Amino acid sequence: MNDMTDIRPDPDEILASIRREEELEKRGRLKIFFGMCAGVGKTYSMLHFALAEKVKKSDVVIGYIEAHNRKEIVELTGGFELIPRKQIIYKGTVLEEMDLDKILERKPAVVLVDELAHTNTQGSRHLKRYQDVREILDYGIDVYTTLNVQHLESRCDIVSQITGIIVRETLPDEIFENAEEIELVDITPDELLSRLKEGKIYTPELSREAANNFFRKGNLTALREMSLRIVADRVDKQLKMYMQKKSIRGPWKSGMHLLALVSASPHSARLIRWAKNLAYSMGASLAGLYIETTKPLSQTEKEQLNKNLD
Repeated sequence: MNDMTDIRPDPDEILASIRREEELEKRGRLKIFFGMCAGVGKTYSMLHFALAEKVKKSDVVIGYIEAHNRKEIVELTGGFELIPRKQIIYKGTVLEEMDLDKILERKPAVVLVDELAHTNTQGSRHLKRYQDVREILDYGIDVYTTLNVQHLESRCDIVSQITGIIVRETLPDEIFENAEEIELVDITPDELLSRLKEGKIYTPELSREAANNFFRKGNLTALREMSLRIVADRVDKQLKMYMQKKSIRGPWKSGMHLLALVSASPHSARLIRWAKNLAYSMGASLAGLYIETTKPLSQTEKEQLNKNLD
């Protein structure tokens, strides 16, 4: 009897899964074209996939695509309706951002939004593009988008250690984890370096600088392994959720919980990211705990604590 109880799916997990599905029916679906870094072909793959959907009579428009003067990307965008970008004046310079209001007013079935981790220009409704995407999804519109592994919040410390470059633009892991579909766009480091040398990623000047810094073969190999592992973990997690939903007997790990103790230390952020990675791999829940004491915090410590809690 005890053995049967151990392998029986958790009713709370099943109920939570049903509720998630009900919410998903109301919201748009998010599909992320995911890769180890720039140049692997995420935008190209997204546009090709979207063209196939358009052939099926799906109403697909471009909300924002960054072509970087790549001929093949420019040619592919010609097959879609483009939502005009919003112009924002910042420090005397006219900058262009995705026009969220025009997309919501147009209300297509699908909108293509490049570079999910992008930081919007000051004066935009949201600080980050992923927040724009959340609003679009809440409006019932599907979104196809692109993302590099270094922009995941829990991975930015590791990427900085590997490449020596601090990643400024990140997004919460939950955006990635809650996406309905993740499509891995993968090529070998050698093939990527060849594309870089041929000028298919950056201009010749930027290509030389990139090859001497971020685009070293060792860096690319490590980033590729990281992106492959993340997607493999996601597939494993999806399989377990499917088995629970279908009441298929198997090894359940739903009882695992991790607790991260948060303080005003700048090292807490790294601890939280490490705990998040571990929790995702284990299929465990993660909670953060801050213990307030009578010792007063300095203004700097208060600001750091708020960052850590966020």
